[in-house]
Amino acid sequence: MHKNYLLTPGPTPLPPQVLEAMSRPIIHHRTPQFQAILKEVSEGLKYVYQTKNDVFILASSGTGAMEASVTNLLSAGDTALVVQGGKFGERWTEICYAYGITVEVIDVEWGKAVNPFLVEQKLKANSKIKAVFTTLCETSTGVVNDIASIGKVVKNTEAVLVVDAISGLGAIDLKTDAWSCDIVVSGSQKGLMLPPGLSFISVSPKAFKLIEASKSPRYYLDLREAKKALDKTDTPFTPAITLIIALTEAFKIIKQDGLENIFLRHRKMADATRAAMKALGLAIFAPTASSDVVTAVCVPVGLDGEKLVKTMRDSYGVTIAGGQGKLKGKIFRIAHMGFIEEFDIITGISCLEKVLTQMGYKFQLGSGIKAAEEVFL
Repeated sequence: MHKNYLLTPGPTPLPPQVLEAMSRPIIHHRTPQFQAILKEVSEGLKYVYQTKNDVFILASSGTGAMEASVTNLLSAGDTALVVQGGKFGERWTEICYAYGITVEVIDVEWGKAVNPFLVEQKLKANSKIKAVFTTLCETSTGVVNDIASIGKVVKNTEAVLVVDAISGLGAIDLKTDAWSCDIVVSGSQKGLMLPPGLSFISVSPKAFKLIEASKSPRYYLDLREAKKALDKTDTPFTPAITLIIALTEAFKIIKQDGLENIFLRHRKMADATRAAMKALGLAIFAPTASSDVVTAVCVPVGLDGEKLVKTMRDSYGVTIAGGQGKLKGKIFRIAHMGFIEEFDIITGISCLEKVLTQMGYKFQLGSGIKAAEEVFL
């Protein structure tokens, strides 16, 4: 028998209040009772997004909101600029290609943040670019991008800025309005402490003009219909009722803690995790642009990274994430977001030390735990 500890960058652990809310009897969605809940959730989303713009709710994973942003903003033949620095940057490109969009790509070395100057250069060189797609936190590499600086570049052009904040929202700072983010997409299963199943998409007035002009086919993901419904405190189709009810409880926790305190807590957990890895002699994969959401760590030479992750999970109940794409087996990722706190991190580091020792890696046992504790003190 063993307890299970979830230290993955989605899904993340669920607070008891959220679990309790999901156990309540379901209600009908076309009722005043659900409208009151939807209003509360809409206000909570604006608080977390730090925006006055509309935030629409979709019954999908975060990828659904990514696809909605592409098919609503652009038409076949339009040009977009995509920042690719990992698997999820690549996903923007793949979705654009699916809808016949011409894509210009800024290829960023995995483990590095994009230089906003490169975005500026691309926009100056090609006035046909209608949208710039990037990520707040590239979950596959543990990199955080400078969205504030990118926003300053894009806001003075005709293009709109679209940000994938699926793993970052509610964990690290994202000032949607102040940073001139026209569309921000997110999901329920990370910093917002819900199961997978909801995605969110904020839309600025600048972006909505493109949405109204787009000729792309759309039905379920049509944000014009979503806006009509939201203006009446409603949804265009049957929503994920239970998850939306649970989201009210998550927002109560978030508001009680306050965004600034939440960001500081995530920073401390990230600092403790990185200090532990360095004490163990392990290299951080993204040392110059490390995210406070997830830490990517290089697997020591000669060790089987996939076996490391599997042993921690299957033998000891501690689930971390492995590498994706070309980083499979080469890195592992420890999340510190959402309903995770310092003793979850200590447990994860303890298990990591145990498995590394069993795999023959040499280090001072307990050094990682000690380094993390010193940060938490």
